[in-house]
Amino acid sequence: MTKPKLNIKSLFIVLLLVPMFALGQVDFNKTPDDDLGNVTDKYQENFFEALKQKGIENYERAITALQKCLDIDNTKPVIYFELGKNYNQLKNFGAAEDALKKAISMQPDNEWFLDELYDVYYRQDDIDNAIKTVKQLVKFHPDYKQDLATLYIKKEKFNAALSVLDELDTELGPDEVRDQMRNNIYNLTGDAGDRINNLKERIAADPNNENNYLQLIYRYSQTGKVKKAYEAAKELLKVKPDSKLVHLALYKFYLEEGRTEDAVSSMKLVLNTPEIDEKVKSKVLKDFVGFVEKNPQYQKDLIEATDSTNTQKDIESLSNLGTYYLKTGDKEKALQNYKEALKQAPDDFKLLRDVILIHIDLQQYEDALKQSESALELYPAQPILYLLNGVSNINLNKPQSAIDSLEMGLDFLVENPKMERDFYIQLSEAYKLTNNNAQSKAFAKKAQAIKLQK
Repeated sequence: MTKPKLNIKSLFIVLLLVPMFALGQVDFNKTPDDDLGNVTDKYQENFFEALKQKGIENYERAITALQKCLDIDNTKPVIYFELGKNYNQLKNFGAAEDALKKAISMQPDNEWFLDELYDVYYRQDDIDNAIKTVKQLVKFHPDYKQDLATLYIKKEKFNAALSVLDELDTELGPDEVRDQMRNNIYNLTGDAGDRINNLKERIAADPNNENNYLQLIYRYSQTGKVKKAYEAAKELLKVKPDSKLVHLALYKFYLEEGRTEDAVSSMKLVLNTPEIDEKVKSKVLKDFVGFVEKNPQYQKDLIEATDSTNTQKDIESLSNLGTYYLKTGDKEKALQNYKEALKQAPDDFKLLRDVILIHIDLQQYEDALKQSESALELYPAQPILYLLNGVSNINLNKPQSAIDSLEMGLDFLVENPKMERDFYIQLSEAYKLTNNNAQSKAFAKKAQAIKLQK
């Protein structure tokens, strides 16, 4: 298990500690001790050997070298720290904890020692000790407070976690990650009231913060308090009359109130706001399309909204528009939107099929043939593509190519009487073009023999 944030920067530790260690060990005025040899050199040799072995993940050898350092001088906290790190890597957590506690007893305010001990506890899922250690670390950096909130959540101490998150918001301002943490707590506790109260408090503290209003509108909507959500939306509009995002909520309220002109205006504004995410816009567009299907007098507004938008529509939006125009009989517009969607998803089977069908419907047989051939390269086992390819070839007076394609497609057909009949009808047409009347009649009879359920 990895703790929420690892704040240790090993390289900096080595750069900071090793020079201090080296200077602390060498006394240039001291005469070498003949009985012990050059103690300082031996000590440093083992220390650097330990660093080397740890660097190549030979943690046991690193520990052996560090033990030799302790045999020479056991007063240096950095040795216990390094021992703790190596034991931690070997998952010998008991030894790691003992070594790190020894280092901390010698230097109680060393952030790196405490952080490594925190990691030891977290990897064991020892949340109680992890919390105790992080409480000592919070004085070094606010990030540790966020770790503390995460640990409280794991321990299901939700009020304590919320209190820490509130402290961080006060110190640093609101943050998306902390907001998500807070929402996770509310989801776990099911306490929508606290969530809403927190947002109202934040709005009172910062009335110009648009995001807080939007979250409040969403939370009211989620809990079925539609009127309160509407009131919050209207309040936001008063505070920020130029807000674009508020219309994501307003258009729905306007539709429910029967304020159709205002609803249409809001939807058009949303669709033409570059800052709004395309996935969000696609949902609005779907609602707009559904609205216009029931209220065709607003078709012009839909066309204006979708034609004037400066942002690139996503696949879903383009597909929805294509389907809408197809229903209204505007096949050219439908084809235009489907082809734009196909540029973003060139291997989308449904889009490929629909584009070929419209090309055929518009008697654009060259385009249909080219598109069907490309589609067959992607989906060589789809019978509908062979059928459409055959139809295109027949209309381009290429009967033999049509026959080849249709007969191959039949091999992939499984329990689809309607499509089977279509294949036989097209084969009959293709053989008629070759003047093979016998085969043409034979396939025509096969088609007639298939009785379709009504």
